Amino acid sequence: MEYLEIKGGRALSGTVRISGAKNAALPMLAATLLAGGSFEIHQVPDLQDVRTFLQLLKELGVEIERTRDSTLVIDSSKLDSFEAPYDLVRRMRASVLVLSPLVARLGRARVSLPGGCAIGARPIDFHLKGLELMGAKLEIREGFVEARAKRLKGAHIYFDIPSVTGTENLMMAACLAKGNTVLENAAKEPEVVALGKMLQDMGAKIKGLGTDTIVVQGTTDLRPVSCTIIPDRIEAGTYLMAAGAAGGELVIENCVPEHLETVIIKLKAAGLKIKVIDADKLKVKRRGRLRSVDIKTQPYPGFPTDLQAQIMVLMATAGRLSVITETIFENRFMHVAELKRLGADIRVEGRSAIVKGVKHLYGAPVMATDLRASASLVLAGLAAKGTTVVQGLEHLDRGYEKMDEKLLSVGARIRRIGDN
Repeated sequence: MEYLEIKGGRALSGTVRISGAKNAALPMLAATLLAGGSFEIHQVPDLQDVRTFLQLLKELGVEIERTRDSTLVIDSSKLDSFEAPYDLVRRMRASVLVLSPLVARLGRARVSLPGGCAIGARPIDFHLKGLELMGAKLEIREGFVEARAKRLKGAHIYFDIPSVTGTENLMMAACLAKGNTVLENAAKEPEVVALGKMLQDMGAKIKGLGTDTIVVQGTTDLRPVSCTIIPDRIEAGTYLMAAGAAGGELVIENCVPEHLETVIIKLKAAGLKIKVIDADKLKVKRRGRLRSVDIKTQPYPGFPTDLQAQIMVLMATAGRLSVITETIFENRFMHVAELKRLGADIRVEGRSAIVKGVKHLYGAPVMATDLRASASLVLAGLAAKGTTVVQGLEHLDRGYEKMDEKLLSVGARIRRIGDN
């Protein structure tokens, strides 16, 4: 078993380059199923979730070649299977993104019910109800969703709650449907917009990207394209907070500052000095003790749930009391028990965590329980006095490309120990 050993208390200094966004890469990879031919995808992060998704595409008959470190050539012309097996889908909820492209292109899909992080119920009801409105006949049996449709039809679909993967799945379905589809109360995340732009380049007719109403005019003529995955805003936010946890000064390059506006506002309020130094670069500096701020997670452009655990680390050593409220997932405070092992003073009341800043955290063995919790424990190890051992790296490696190497390059005392 691999683990990270972190000797905390050292300020960071240098430049961190942000990888392509996992949450943009997965739906964009799924979109290659919509049209036969050769796609070229750039800035694909080398992550466990991406590897799992590529394995799933191969199971469906897709041919994949890595031409450079972060570039893939994906040939979907030989797509010959409509079944996404349990063994792959159980590892990652985003595998459900193949459902709509398979139904739209092949007229049939059989996809295992998904798995992923244990951070709360994340049902795929939005996906299924939307496909039913578009004329698909659905059946759930033996742990699989089976969908059939000779050709999907345009529909007016309303999301009770904005759903990122639901919006992405149904937007892909609508591209090959007959007539117009309206997605109302749709997700506005940058990753949704990135997928929409790729689909537009493929020939899809889509209006309203980045708003809560997306209109798609169906077509029968989609083509392969070359595209680039957008930088990962969650990774960028995590490294901004790494500077806040450890102290020092970092340049974050290959990021999109406008994707982080709400995060930057909160971090500045907490006392970090952050400025845009180029179109794709941020500089962050921490001097002295941070100030406490209250956080409430919200769909984009609100504060992202995927950075809630990381900012809790900063609040754990901030000056006063802060309240962090989680509105997206009901079970996303599992990292609290591990942070308390490091000396954090945190009390959970329902959907809120009351964090009383302590002067120091102290190193201890901790276990990651999900993807973003694992990142928070690494940040806590950077901030803590003494040595912290972080286990459960299978979670970290699902969403952060070479995090230990990137932190080592900017002065962190961190090393990965154990066998693969």
